[in-house]
Amino acid sequence: MPEFKIQHITRYTYEGSVRDSANQIILFPIKDEYQDIVKQEVHITGNPVVDTHIDYYGNEVGSFTYSEPHSVLLINSKLEVTTRQRPLPINDIFPEQQWEDLKRLQYMVPYIDFLKQEYFEGLPELQAIVEQERSKDETPYQITLRFCNYVYQNFEYIKGVTTVETTLDEVWKLKAGVCQDFAHILMVMLRLLKIPARYVSGYICTNSSNMRGEGATHAWAEAYIPDYGWLGIDPTNNCIANETHVRLAVGRNFSDCSPVKGVYKGSSGHKLEVSVTVDDKNAFAYDDKVVHETSPLQQVTEYPKNSYQRYMEIIQQQQQQQ
Repeated sequence: MPEFKIQHITRYTYEGSVRDSANQIILFPIKDEYQDIVKQEVHITGNPVVDTHIDYYGNEVGSFTYSEPHSVLLINSKLEVTTRQRPLPINDIFPEQQWEDLKRLQYMVPYIDFLKQEYFEGLPELQAIVEQERSKDETPYQITLRFCNYVYQNFEYIKGVTTVETTLDEVWKLKAGVCQDFAHILMVMLRLLKIPARYVSGYICTNSSNMRGEGATHAWAEAYIPDYGWLGIDPTNNCIANETHVRLAVGRNFSDCSPVKGVYKGSSGHKLEVSVTVDDKNAFAYDDKVVHETSPLQQVTEYPKNSYQRYMEIIQQQQQQQ
């Protein structure tokens, strides 16, 4: 039974002094038969009181407000978690029966949200690919693995080319992105075949240099398989998400599962940096020096211009020079 120590640091640095910072955090891992929380502590600048509740999708959500003037907001989550390997689906049911079972889910409340399809300009093109890639005699489980492989093979993993605000159309045009983009595209493909699909945020806990997504929060998808339940599938690494994937939250998309988001009064200019360490010997330092004792913080966003705009400007400049 694997046990992981995870430290997740989020740091906002503001251009000037700000106040009344109201935030929502989803940093409390899912608790079920495959995942146990041994210990968790969350330290926040100013030590505000964190109120928690369970949202519509079953995630534990924290809310806090830090009213005093500040130029830096540090949120430091320290976690010990154990996971258990989940058995894989067994393909011993006739495919026709499984697809019939999925049809009945379309009108059942727990699955409706995970079947809603967001429209974007590239949807007809992707739908044609879905029809081309699928095989009529395959089960939903086999189709899910096929689509996972398709996203892995046809989208390039490039850090910084997209942001959390990048649209599906932009990802489709780029054919590139990071884990959240891969997950979103896979969910579209699954939902086109009426397979309920949901977004998962969490951590990937492995020392393998071949795995993408370490050093930050990770994202993948879950597909609902008849007579089995929710199957975690990681298109960024083309694998099934099992005991090395620690789940924080599930939802329709990234917006439902964002680890940290909020508003404040003050200058709009700010920088967001995130660092995630797993099984690090210094992972449980308590004060602000922790940002120097663990792996360097990775800059995620610097406002106002987003990464997609910068990428398109570079392409245009290259075209003009040719």
